[in-house]
Amino acid sequence: MQRRQRGISAGLLLLFYEISRVGFQNIPPVTLGTLALNIILFLNPLGPLSEVCISVNESFYRKNWWRLLLSPIHHADDWHLYFNMVSMLWKGIMLERKLGSAWLAYIIAVFSVLIGVVYMALEYALAELLGDPTYKMICAVGFSGVLFALKVLNNHYNPGRFSSVLGMQISNKYACWVELVAIHLVSPGTSFAGHLAGILVGLMYTVGPLKRIMKACYFVLLSTVAFHFSGISYLLEKAFPSCKYYDRPGYEYSTRRNYDVYTGGLTEEEQLERAVLNSLNERGRNHMLGRVGRCFDARPLLLYASKLCSLHRSCRNLKSKNMF
Repeated sequence: MQRRQRGISAGLLLLFYEISRVGFQNIPPVTLGTLALNIILFLNPLGPLSEVCISVNESFYRKNWWRLLLSPIHHADDWHLYFNMVSMLWKGIMLERKLGSAWLAYIIAVFSVLIGVVYMALEYALAELLGDPTYKMICAVGFSGVLFALKVLNNHYNPGRFSSVLGMQISNKYACWVELVAIHLVSPGTSFAGHLAGILVGLMYTVGPLKRIMKACYFVLLSTVAFHFSGISYLLEKAFPSCKYYDRPGYEYSTRRNYDVYTGGLTEEEQLERAVLNSLNERGRNHMLGRVGRCFDARPLLLYASKLCSLHRSCRNLKSKNMF
């Protein structure tokens, strides 16, 4: 497989137009990140297509397992990239809103690797059944296998709808199979086994055990991360015993509190006297005290009472009852 010329071309320009028409703000993060990754690697590939494609000979016999990761995110030409990414744009938006960003990212990562494994198994089976070793040398790249798997998921979560395949309205239940045959007839150079592998992986998720296995692994992964995080916190606490946390018992302030910020540097008796004077200034000289007449000036009496409170500790309880 020869590497084709890269650069800004018609297919790439049309792809940018489709993305801008939808609007970057309307594309969820995982979908947008997947588009960006494929575009970046199309413009700056990690190697020639012959070094990133996947086949039985290159990946299985020669143990080049890293091709499982690289082959889905490399494309043969700009139109290959365009059709795959436009399909990813719409499928990704619908599925990410349905499943959430984290789970869709997990699905794409698992499907990308698993589809490569199923693809090699199909090519190996064809080579053995037909007695033709050339099937083991067929090298494939592209995101279309993952897209077929996502199409199965999209049809599963949106039952009862119809898809247009070559102008024909096909039920979502059979749309993947009709599209598989139609694409192979219209464009014989496409990887039939790669597309079929995507459908099989999608069915393994929707009607098989793959979804349950992925959930179990996902929870194990989260538990492992949480365990290691708690271990790191424990080690940090042991390494820095002087550091305390606000939400733990025994927390102490590292610096002495400055209560002058709240008291203004006044003693307890001075605070009481200041409070009485402020109260009198706010209410005015003619404030009524109990049943005393309005013309009675209560300031001397209250000041005298505050002095008594400063001399007798028993009067402190009166302050808590807002008597002054």
